Amino acid sequence: MPYICGLGSFQNTMNPNSYRTASARATDFDRKWYVVDAENQVVGRLATQVAHVLRGKHRPNFTPHVDCGDFVIVVNASKARFTGAKETDKQYFSYSGYPGGDRLESPKDLRGRKPEFLIEHAVKGMLPKGALGRQMYRKLKVYGGAEHPHEAQQPEALEL
Repeated sequence: MPYICGLGSFQNTMNPNSYRTASARATDFDRKWYVVDAENQVVGRLATQVAHVLRGKHRPNFTPHVDCGDFVIVVNASKARFTGAKETDKQYFSYSGYPGGDRLESPKDLRGRKPEFLIEHAVKGMLPKGALGRQMYRKLKVYGGAEHPHEAQQPEALEL
């Protein structure tokens, strides 16, 4: 029997299938739908837990290079809160592409116009960058009010 460097006398006793990492495929997952109520939740803490579920890290067979997460519906996004003085001091930057076309808006101003943006922006920054992150981000549905059009998917409440 040939000697394999590093294995020594364990060559006959180890099963090669016992130490291989099982890599999951996207078809191996049964996607669930979860609904989260953002009322009185801190935006950053809510976003980390939502990103965790979108990415699939709550699953025992999590695979980093595969989209193995679930769908998440966030309702009452307009009632989410910031800690400290972030409501007025934090600034969101956007640029139109034209000279002088840069805009700074506080969460207080954005909340009236598009309250969904506050949650979406926070979660998007916590997902991987690139095609895989964009695919995970598409499974996030955010609504400013308490109603959502996804009752047919029978979402479960996700306790945070």
